[in-house]
Amino acid sequence: MVDSYVLFDIPADETPRDKHFLEQLGHRVMVCNGPPGRTLCPILSGEGCELAANAHGIVFELDLDRPQHRSILQKYKSSLKSDLPIRVVVSREKAVQYEELLSGIRVLDHPPVAGDLDALAAEIEAADI
Repeated sequence: MVDSYVLFDIPADETPRDKHFLEQLGHRVMVCNGPPGRTLCPILSGEGCELAANAHGIVFELDLDRPQHRSILQKYKSSLKSDLPIRVVVSREKAVQYEELLSGIRVLDHPPVAGDLDALAAEIEAADI
């Protein structure tokens, strides 16, 4: 699928797991490690984020204990396409703690594996038809 990409919001210095698997399915992988230092994320400052806005799916692995990260996820939910597949990777404890924020989003309590990414890719392809 041309121009399709999955955005991985991951901590700095990490690389997306199974990146090559998604690429074999025809989905480019883009990475956002957040703004440098104490800079406010552009999606929260009102500038918007083209990377998120143009993504065909998002895998969110940022720390929900950080207020800015929770705000980013909330902004994704409120401002991006309603059928945009989003996966949030959090522990079971954090899934319970942030249950309200995570409502309506698929939660993974483990790092995404090939099966999880295959399901995400299928959901992306179904939404793009």
